[in-house]
Amino acid sequence: MSKMEDIGRMLVNYIDPTATKKDVSECLKQYKALSCRYEEYVFNDGTVKQLINLQGTIPVRYKGNTYHIPICIWLLDTHPRYAPICYVKPTSDMHIKVSMYVDHNGKIYLPYLHEWTPMQSDLLGLIQVMIVTFGEYPPVYSKPKQPKEQATPYPTQSFMPQPPSVTQSPYCPYPGQQFPPYPPSAGGYGAYGQQAPGGSYPPYMPPSMPTASGYNSGYNPTAQGTGTITEEHIKASLVSAVEDKLKRRIQERVNQCQAEIQTLKRTQQELNEGQSKINDIVGRLERDQQELTKSIAVLKDKERELQQALDSLEKVDGIDVDEAVTTTAPLYKQLLNAYAEEAAIEDAVYFMGEALRSGVIDLEVFLKNVRQLSRKQFMLRALMQKCRQKAGFNA
Repeated sequence: MSKMEDIGRMLVNYIDPTATKKDVSECLKQYKALSCRYEEYVFNDGTVKQLINLQGTIPVRYKGNTYHIPICIWLLDTHPRYAPICYVKPTSDMHIKVSMYVDHNGKIYLPYLHEWTPMQSDLLGLIQVMIVTFGEYPPVYSKPKQPKEQATPYPTQSFMPQPPSVTQSPYCPYPGQQFPPYPPSAGGYGAYGQQAPGGSYPPYMPPSMPTASGYNSGYNPTAQGTGTITEEHIKASLVSAVEDKLKRRIQERVNQCQAEIQTLKRTQQELNEGQSKINDIVGRLERDQQELTKSIAVLKDKERELQQALDSLEKVDGIDVDEAVTTTAPLYKQLLNAYAEEAAIEDAVYFMGEALRSGVIDLEVFLKNVRQLSRKQFMLRALMQKCRQKAGFNA
């Protein structure tokens, strides 16, 4: 709905617009299927506020396949001090799968939200925990395709709906009976399951959960025909409730640890890749250093040879040009003499041209001598070409 430059305009009423904009921008950059919107949110007490929300899908891996789970994350105007409110928003062909992480209204309950801290928690971490958690407990499943006369309505009155049959639910299996561990956002509690200032923190009981006398005890008080709930019945029910609560808390901690482990594994993989790159760079630098050391040694040897040659030349009074340059074979001597004579002819032609320009000689004399010298120069160049071929030099 909004471009990144419009997010700042939406955050006028937020207490920390800078941190909120950064959090939202990084989230949208990482997850392209999410979009930012500015809409009304109605709280449980009837209060209405204009809040930013992120809507779209997140990729979740389940049994080797990737599913795109639709979610909605509402950011309160106190963000990032307090955790956002999160919902699963199933499409028309989906049903909500109630678990200890998602209730029948689609509201999401996670340890990450319950333990939200402003300096350490952010939207990217929240979505990563969602991806890991929903990979274990998918929050939605596909509606069964069946004729209208055979379709059974989806139960919405009871807290835990009955799972669809195996043939009707190709999306994922139905998890065991669990309940959201966090209180709702009403009656002195924040919208994130955190205690509001001045409020108490009683145990959360979902609206349709049965009382302790019949809570998940697996015991039928009328099984013996008396219809009387005795103290043993209540004790058995309470023990079962405590067991369920402990199991729920343990599962929460396990899921949180799994999410942290996945994050640490990704960080470890990135660090290992970075270490490999650094080792390659260090190896190349060491090889370059060795080559440079060898080159420096060779240059120093050449420098010493040149210095010795200069010292020997300084001790010599005069240099005989004919003796300074010697050849090792007659062929090389012939090539050297031809090259010297050809160079002399080149100089002679140049100076004759200068003499003609200055008027020292006339044109007829210039042309006559240039023809003779050019003919001789041609023969010398041909001789040098033949000598180079015999000597095996490049032509």
